[in-house]
Amino acid sequence: MGWIKKYAELLGQYSLYLKKGELVYLRSTTLAHDLVSEFAKVCVDLGVKLEVELDYADKEEYLLANGPLELLEYIGKHKIELIRDCDAYLVIRAPYTKSNLFNVDPSNERIRSSALQTFQDIYFKRLGDGSLKRSLCQFPTEYAADMANMTFLEYQKFIQNACFLNADEPSKYWKEISARQQHYVDYLNNVEELVYENNDWRIKCNVKNRIWINSDGKSNMPSGEVFTSPIEDSVEGTIFFNYPTMIFGEVVEGIRLTVEKGVITRYKANIGQEVLDKVFAIDGTRVFGEVAIGTNTNITRATNNILFDEKIGGTVHMAIGQSYLQCGGKNKSSIHWDLITDMKSGGRIYADNKLIQENGEFLI
Repeated sequence: MGWIKKYAELLGQYSLYLKKGELVYLRSTTLAHDLVSEFAKVCVDLGVKLEVELDYADKEEYLLANGPLELLEYIGKHKIELIRDCDAYLVIRAPYTKSNLFNVDPSNERIRSSALQTFQDIYFKRLGDGSLKRSLCQFPTEYAADMANMTFLEYQKFIQNACFLNADEPSKYWKEISARQQHYVDYLNNVEELVYENNDWRIKCNVKNRIWINSDGKSNMPSGEVFTSPIEDSVEGTIFFNYPTMIFGEVVEGIRLTVEKGVITRYKANIGQEVLDKVFAIDGTRVFGEVAIGTNTNITRATNNILFDEKIGGTVHMAIGQSYLQCGGKNKSSIHWDLITDMKSGGRIYADNKLIQENGEFLI
């Protein structure tokens, strides 16, 4: 069986656990044609209805740079209807090239963001109430491989390894990961205070009565993390994120944040300070919407792609902006940006003053 067919079956049968009669809304680009085609066959075999939306190169970038007001404000009715009515939502990332959004007129961005808010509100509400199944995954493209500093073939193999697509039955491995992570989730759901610390920084938050999620390959593929949303005004301290990350098509590295009573009061980046300035001017971005722990040991290096990098075993990440409603989070923002740091060299995690992870290894 080819790896693309195996990938499609994993997404349909395990990640989205599709059932006869359900409706799937799939979004991607034309570069992911081969995976979309195989996934469509899986849907037919399962008796599942499929709606597909494929973007092309520079679609959103050109609109933001050149679109008149009426087009910036326009969101196709079908998009709202589909996100409201579908049973499952699948996004296959397959980028053509770098997203050139950093220098776009901010007023155009605000108009477009406001127009998309209805879609976002429905999406997050349905995730929060459990009425929507979703999965986010990656298909290899030349640009994505370049961003990961790999050849195309290396990147293709990297994705296969990260998703266990080299195994005869990939879902078997994901079920094992799910069981292991459920132990961590059960433990953390009884914790009040969580502390991340390393040699030169320390940050704490309250997670009492917030719900931890076992991300076991159903919401993202690949996955391998446990996460929740912290009580918004409880986050205190300083943290340094040493993994590179991207937003607006720009790479940012070496981010140090200081937080007081839940609000980011100081921020600095070794590379990309002007990007941080732009991000923290957006409503809701100075509050954390997520705290998480990465567990996927099949992902061993950063790729400038948060889908993979935030899952690296032995890392933690915190996201600024939009909270997860299903976790009990309350912060709202058009941004949800995951920032990642390595814990394998001196990192420690404390739960109610008990050391539960050291140097990236769980002790519970």
